[in-house]
Amino acid sequence: MILGVDVGGTFTDLFFWDGVRIRTAKLPTTTTDQSEAVLAGAAELADRVDTFLHGTTTATNALLERTGARTLLVTSPGFEDVIEIGRQDRPSLYDPFADKPQPLVARNDRVSDLDGIDIGVFGAVAVCLLRSYEDPASEEEIRGVIARSGADVAVSLSSEVAPEFREFERTSTTVLNAYLTPVVARYLDRLEAGVRAAGLADAVGVMRSSGGLIDAADAATLPASILLSGPAGGVVAAAAIGAALGRDHVIAFDMGGTSTDVCRIRDGRPEIAYERAVAGYPSRMPSTAIHTVGAGGGSIGWIDPGGSLRVGPRSAGAEPGPACYRRGGMEATVTDANVALGRIAPDASLGGRLTIDRRLSGGALADLGGPLGLTIDETALGIVRVVEEVMAGAIRTVSIEQGADPRDAWLVAFGGAGGLHAAALARSLDMAGVIVPPHGGIFSAAGLLLSPPRVDLARSVLIRDGDGLDDAVGHIGSEAQARMSDGRLETLVDVRYLGQSHEVTVPYTVGDGWLALSERFHRIHRERNGFARPEDPIEAVTVRASVTGTAAIDPEVAFRWQPEGDAHIGVRSVITGDGPAEASVWNRAGLAVGAEITGPAVIEETEATTWIGPGERAVVSATGALEVTW
Repeated sequence: MILGVDVGGTFTDLFFWDGVRIRTAKLPTTTTDQSEAVLAGAAELADRVDTFLHGTTTATNALLERTGARTLLVTSPGFEDVIEIGRQDRPSLYDPFADKPQPLVARNDRVSDLDGIDIGVFGAVAVCLLRSYEDPASEEEIRGVIARSGADVAVSLSSEVAPEFREFERTSTTVLNAYLTPVVARYLDRLEAGVRAAGLADAVGVMRSSGGLIDAADAATLPASILLSGPAGGVVAAAAIGAALGRDHVIAFDMGGTSTDVCRIRDGRPEIAYERAVAGYPSRMPSTAIHTVGAGGGSIGWIDPGGSLRVGPRSAGAEPGPACYRRGGMEATVTDANVALGRIAPDASLGGRLTIDRRLSGGALADLGGPLGLTIDETALGIVRVVEEVMAGAIRTVSIEQGADPRDAWLVAFGGAGGLHAAALARSLDMAGVIVPPHGGIFSAAGLLLSPPRVDLARSVLIRDGDGLDDAVGHIGSEAQARMSDGRLETLVDVRYLGQSHEVTVPYTVGDGWLALSERFHRIHRERNGFARPEDPIEAVTVRASVTGTAAIDPEVAFRWQPEGDAHIGVRSVITGDGPAEASVWNRAGLAVGAEITGPAVIEETEATTWIGPGERAVVSATGALEVTW
């Protein structure tokens, strides 16, 4: 009895396995308190579960909306302004109006001495001292001083949050963690209390950004590790469905209501990034290497000062939502465009509970396109083309820009809107094909059940000749296994050419030796950057370890396809790029393995819709996934 609940910007998705069959639910996200929709949806599916798993955007939203705690930064003398100085680079090289985000800690709240500081006025304290990644004793002394003061504040030490070199990134990560801790802790405490009060479960597991699970209590003290909690579940599920179908190179494409997340997966392993910026703030927490763009079903169409049609990044969100939701939204969105084009049924009931109104979509599109002399159909097609180009750019970012050829990759499309646009995107990039998994609209929630418990650790070392490398790798591996004794250990080393300012993460096991590490580094560096310099000296700068346990269910369970009901619904008039057409309409739940559908066609299920365009062909695999080619 396992329940996965993933909260997105527009919808809250639930995936429930009762030991015999799968049940799902989808309902609008409650933006003021995410736990309300989480608990309401859970109550619809089960009275009691053995395992309750959760992907949340609470940390992300608190950062984007700047609703974290007032934070005190304690650092070494002379380093008070490091989070504001940063790297002195510009957010956008050719845009002089693009500003860096304001520091999360005000200038007067950055100190090197606690004397005279009223700690009680703060909600959190971040402690980041010079070289504390080597020796945490001084930071631990400061925590003791704060504890003795009696102040009820959350304390984050850089030696525990991100014990790595580079003062700016380490300070930024520690500040992020401190700033978010009170908000995330309150939410998770409230959720766990609600889950227990309802008798649903005894505890909650939370998705980490790195694609594994963490206890809610640990997540509450390390919120920087769950900043990409929701999207990571989808990446894990995409890797699993790709492996089940024998596709060794896939790109996860998660198009939700607010944004689109893409991530490259090779040989069943998602790309992992060990540094990324979230809302402009660097974080040294491991995460699936997701690239996000502000393009989703709720993205709003608008006209720029030059008279061109644009889409996003502003979104209608869950409230009021697209115009067709009948919740007061007045602006045309991507969802409204798909409704007007006939790709979403004019009387569709999204998630089985939200009935749409095609008339309202038409009105919003007319208001948008009228000043440009466009008809409703032309405006709708324009919105679709624009948003698909934005998303194609995201796919190029995680493939071509990283030295990977997208032409041999399959696009795994999910999210409420993923199946509506995936084939057009894949065709524009000459990709191998598209995989639309079953239950695609709640696929990230399914990914929670496929995600193992996970521990991630890192320590900076700076080794130039191999001496001490095995000791450092062995030590961090042992530390990780002490936190999870029954999992699978993986150790890695960040390596660079001497004098470089960026690293490449290389797999390494104790006993491999410096030569093997060097050869792997040169090979990976060539793949990533287009060149290698085998004659140049290298240095190892950080050792890493991860331990992963066993997921709640096997992929065979999640992707067990059992058709139910009639497959063919009828036909519907649609608008394509070549004009009006008649499309066959199918019930996804009734499609048998081996069934073949040629476009134009619409394939509907409770949580999502798939559009098969003219010249495209979809075949139902043994997993229930649609494999679309052309």
